[in-house]
Amino acid sequence: MFNGRSLNHEGLMTVAYSYVKEGGVWEQQIGDFILNWLDDFDVMTVYTSGSTGAPRAYKLDKQYMINSAELTEELFDVSYDTLALCCLPLSYIAGKMMLVRAMHLGWHIDTIEPSLNPLENVTKRYDFTAMTPMQLTHSLDNIHKSRTILLGGTAISDALVAKLNGKHTRAYHSYGMTETCSHVAVRSLYPVFESFYTAVGDARFTLSESSTLVIDAPSVVAETLVTNDIVELLDDKRFKIMGRLDDVINSGGVKIHPQAIEEKLAAVIKQRFFIAGLDDEELGQKVALFVEGKESKDFSEHFTKLDKFEQPKEVYFIDSFVETHTNKIDKRSVLEGIEGL
Repeated sequence: MFNGRSLNHEGLMTVAYSYVKEGGVWEQQIGDFILNWLDDFDVMTVYTSGSTGAPRAYKLDKQYMINSAELTEELFDVSYDTLALCCLPLSYIAGKMMLVRAMHLGWHIDTIEPSLNPLENVTKRYDFTAMTPMQLTHSLDNIHKSRTILLGGTAISDALVAKLNGKHTRAYHSYGMTETCSHVAVRSLYPVFESFYTAVGDARFTLSESSTLVIDAPSVVAETLVTNDIVELLDDKRFKIMGRLDDVINSGGVKIHPQAIEEKLAAVIKQRFFIAGLDDEELGQKVALFVEGKESKDFSEHFTKLDKFEQPKEVYFIDSFVETHTNKIDKRSVLEGIEGL
């Protein structure tokens, strides 16, 4: 079922053509994807999110995408007749996989225009919804409209997890990327909280020489993937993310992980922010805090909660953060703007 209509192959093609010709941008993305999915080719071209660099074109094997959908079915018990909501853009893998799951598993799926609060105006209670952490932040008053929420993308603060208490919705945080057809590991956030991710299906994990995660997931990707994510490996099926190799700040010879600082400050800084390193003549790099919005508060009183080397040496207020195509903070662009001052 697609938006309340039972459609066969021909019906889906008709809807897709209509979306491409007459729909808004988000509907055109849906139409383009359906047409590409139903064509005679075994692969389809997708684009990475651009959160760690310029978006790259990548060819995904459709069979791997089907395998990923089946792993999701097994993990979350979302089989035939599951009522699902797609509120993510179809320009990237998370939204595409929602439709693959629907078409392959026989879901009843509704699609709506992506927004910050996608559950606000829906009148059904869905079995399964995938969304971004930012959407979750703006949807807390309506989160009960989905029995299961799968979150992807950026890190999630303890403060946000605490707000799920009593919401009667199961919430999970996924780890994956375009190259792995969505998640290869998942952790529970609520009602049970897990700090570590557990492998999905036949995925196995090892460490590179730089202590970054290496992924071997033959069901969803042909080659072994070496990531830039620094992790603590519990065993070959479980890991905890410590930060990114390219984000590590070397300040006076001390290696500092921005994510660890961000987790400590998330409870006291309500607007969007991030931690990054800036060049420093004496230290090599210094810790800097970037906050979205007008300068309105002195956060230095909260720095005492941080270790000595974690405390920001500079605080920058940015009117509005530059974003990637998937609405993540484009940290590189923000930093380039600072360095250009």
